[in-house]
Amino acid sequence: MLTAGQILQLIRHGTCRTRKELIEYTGLSRSTITDRVDRLIDAGYIHESGVAASGGGRPPSVLDVDAGRRLMLVADLGASHAGVALTDLAANTLTEERTEMRIELGPEAVLSWVREAFQRLLDRAGRPASDVCGIGLDLPGSVDHTTGRMIRSFLMPGWDGYPVGEAIGATYDVPVLVENDANAMALGEWWSSWRDTDSLILIKVSTGIGTGIVIDGQIYRGVEEAAGNIGHVRLNEHDDRVCTCGSRGCVASLASGHALATDLGQGSSRDVVRLVQAGDPAAIARTQEAGRTLGLVLATAVSLLNPGVLVLAGDMAETREHYLTGIREIVYRHSLPYTTRHLEIVPTSLDDRAGIVGMAVIVMEHVLSAASVDAALGVAGRVRVR
Repeated sequence: MLTAGQILQLIRHGTCRTRKELIEYTGLSRSTITDRVDRLIDAGYIHESGVAASGGGRPPSVLDVDAGRRLMLVADLGASHAGVALTDLAANTLTEERTEMRIELGPEAVLSWVREAFQRLLDRAGRPASDVCGIGLDLPGSVDHTTGRMIRSFLMPGWDGYPVGEAIGATYDVPVLVENDANAMALGEWWSSWRDTDSLILIKVSTGIGTGIVIDGQIYRGVEEAAGNIGHVRLNEHDDRVCTCGSRGCVASLASGHALATDLGQGSSRDVVRLVQAGDPAAIARTQEAGRTLGLVLATAVSLLNPGVLVLAGDMAETREHYLTGIREIVYRHSLPYTTRHLEIVPTSLDDRAGIVGMAVIVMEHVLSAASVDAALGVAGRVRVR
């Protein structure tokens, strides 16, 4: 006996489009399917969006997710930027806002801006907060996505152990999901451009270096939520540079945007990007060298996971081929030919929106999961929600 939440999965994934198809596919009675479908319609999860072809008689109504009835709020927080978006339940952005902001300002200041920005988005769209069914935030550090707390970040003083989910949930009585930024970006890229790929690795190179891994459409986080932490793999312990983690010779201390900015006498990774885009020979040479350094670690990752695509994101992706050239050179040189035969090494297709898209997908999948839907219907019963 399938639940209403499980019936919703058949509808949203296109397995069944009408009540008749649901009856034939599941073997459930007409009255049972009618009950499940009516509950989903009353609760605002699905609607009748048109009619299907008929073999005779009255054409059947097509069932589809009611993407516009409910809304999601998502935030993408980096070391030096913050972005928020209001999306529908199909992860389509309705309106968004971005600003320059240092994450080191601390959780109170940053999350206060997020809450205020969320309200501005709702006001701009003319929608009440009661239409929001889920919220997601990504952050540049390790997070416990089950509790919504920060675990650790070398770029975020004052954030360790902070209850991010609770801080946002105090304003909105909906699920609040918290994720690492590179993980969210990886899922955003996979969702937008690479859904036919079984395995994807995204490397975010901005102030620091982070990595997101998507396998079979799911984020791979690791046992301690630390999968993809390649920025702190040590390549040369005798190097004089001290990484933000306190160690010497980490990849991040040699190949991150901060490392390049320091070597080139610039203030930030974005300043380095501007130099590269202007054709500065020293900046281009140092950027390609950084790509080769990172490529040494990525060659191992490619050999372990055999991904179909490796995506470069973050500020250094804006140098386009210059950073990628260094990565490609070393990855192809240090990996077995058959492991890279079909590998694509590409810049991000979403630019600075990858985190927004990824968080929207994460929240959407949670809100529309069979378990979440059945839990909501168990509380709401047949009461029509706004």
